[in-house]
Amino acid sequence: MADLQLRGINKSFGAVEVIRDINLDIGNGEFVVFVGPSGCGKSTLLRTISGLEEPSSGQVMIGGEDVTDYDPSERGVAMVFQSYALYPHMSVEQNLGFGLRMGGMPRDQVAERVAEAARILELTELLQRKPRQLSGGQRQRVAIGRAIVRQPKAFLFDEPLSNLDAELRVQMRIEIAKLHQQLGATMVYVTHDQVEAMTLADRIVVLRAGRIEQQGSPIELYDNPDNLFVAGFIGSPRMNFLDGVVEAVEGNVLKVSLTAFDGDLIPVTRRGSGGRAGERISVGIRPEHFADAASGGPVITANAQVVEQLGGVSFVYAVGKDGEAKITIQQKGHSQIPNGAAISVGIEPGAALAFDEAGQRI
Repeated sequence: MADLQLRGINKSFGAVEVIRDINLDIGNGEFVVFVGPSGCGKSTLLRTISGLEEPSSGQVMIGGEDVTDYDPSERGVAMVFQSYALYPHMSVEQNLGFGLRMGGMPRDQVAERVAEAARILELTELLQRKPRQLSGGQRQRVAIGRAIVRQPKAFLFDEPLSNLDAELRVQMRIEIAKLHQQLGATMVYVTHDQVEAMTLADRIVVLRAGRIEQQGSPIELYDNPDNLFVAGFIGSPRMNFLDGVVEAVEGNVLKVSLTAFDGDLIPVTRRGSGGRAGERISVGIRPEHFADAASGGPVITANAQVVEQLGGVSFVYAVGKDGEAKITIQQKGHSQIPNGAAISVGIEPGAALAFDEAGQRI
């Protein structure tokens, strides 16, 4: 296994800049997830690490060695793609060992590595089956197995679960997390699904327009986003953003009135020295941080439009007094709020975040 370093990585396709001055250190054995919307450059960055794309400038270091000019086969990494790309006429056992056989590895060593990968991925009983006899999740495990048998310095995953249905995605997330625990391997994983990022990563790298917006542990990004983009991207359902005005500043606390919702002033603890009386800001409140109106926190009023009863939780979709500003409220268990009702809802103390007009955290 090995650590990875990216130094000043830029990548352009003609006049289009896709990756912009990326500097990143990935520790030995760390599980790092690149996440962001389509077109943000996350797959291009992964392909640059693998050698499938050549950077326009910058260095790729693997295990302390500059591999920028190395071919993919010389970098000691293994990549798992969205497509399984299994040979349909070969058995699972033959698919797993094909690359090793083509590389001239002795037959007994190939058999040993295939058997170990099959054991890790619980494929031993399936070794003689052809891909057409496997489920989607089993095929993806075979694709991962082809990477394991190579015993690479690092594993690179490019949206490997995108072709699976919702239930299989959950199962395979668990399988990949278990695999990381077993192997202790360096893994870099690309996804647009922030749930995958939150559940798998030691560290998340959020990308937008080819740049790193923020990086940190899943909970760090969830609790302390640096800007509106990260706050809205991490978390499901997404954070509510409500227009507000700073009415007063008391020490490190901003007292904010919400433009579209009647009720109490919202106290927001600021991170730095930003925020002044009269300033227009956005207040971020996650759906699960709304509370009962009698909980003791600030209270606002809204009009419920639709209530979704999901059993363990319920979601209330409501609007403000202008009928336009929308909020999503999460409640435990079964909601007692009828569709169309006027409601008063509390906000957990300390839960609100403030962002300036440029979208940066105050």
